[in-house]
Amino acid sequence: MSDTQKTWFITGASTGLGEALASVLLDKGERVVATFRQSPQVEEFTRRKPGQSLGVLVDVTDAAQITGAVAHAIAAFGHLDVVVNNAGYGSLGSIEEITEAETIRQFNVNITGPLRIIRAVLPHLRERRAGHILNVTSVGGFIGMAHAGIYNASKFALEGIGESLAAQLRPLGIHVTNVEPGPFRTKWAGESATYTENKIADYADTVGVGLQASLGRDGNQAGDPVKAAEAMYQLVRLPNPPVHLLLGGFAYQMVRDKLQRLLKEIDDFAYLGEPTDF
Repeated sequence: MSDTQKTWFITGASTGLGEALASVLLDKGERVVATFRQSPQVEEFTRRKPGQSLGVLVDVTDAAQITGAVAHAIAAFGHLDVVVNNAGYGSLGSIEEITEAETIRQFNVNITGPLRIIRAVLPHLRERRAGHILNVTSVGGFIGMAHAGIYNASKFALEGIGESLAAQLRPLGIHVTNVEPGPFRTKWAGESATYTENKIADYADTVGVGLQASLGRDGNQAGDPVKAAEAMYQLVRLPNPPVHLLLGGFAYQMVRDKLQRLLKEIDDFAYLGEPTDF
């Protein structure tokens, strides 16, 4: 593994995994461009390690801000090595009860936002024939949960984007990894999430129970954001990085369990589906 200094571009660095990642990287001597939605945060981060840290003002729903921030980052540091699509949030509640406006907002932040970042950085990465894009998805991008259908939809979509992008960019020397955390001790399940109250009694034992469990987990999650950051630092130094990297024991257990169930389901009902060819 190479110890060469890398230049990172990280969205959503004000809290959670993004904040931990930016801090760990700076401590390791990496150069970090981090996005924030408030000017004081931008200025504070830029002052943190002059010549090594650069804050930029970005709302991932604003294409013009993204284009300007990427150009500014390249002008400041010469190039980008790693781009981390971390900005996002969870909209929790039943599919029937979450409003259309909130659904559109969830997709705009969690899907269209990363797409805007990807499209802004790809010309630069393609020109260099190098780079690594990390899409921070979720174990919720593998497994649908009763109380998180709209959030799951956004993360399932980002998973698909990442897999397709990996296939497109592999011949160009550019890596793509979907990073899939389980529950980590961040504000994701607290103030960073939106909760649509479960009022339909039919969903009390599914959505309602799930919402309460998510709220009860806030502040007690097993995942350590600093250790996640360390894993991502090591990931981008692998000569052949994976397209998927789960983070945390919960994620590994849940995904392994689902894959076993899925294989059994495929085999059990192959008698219906396989004979449908000409």
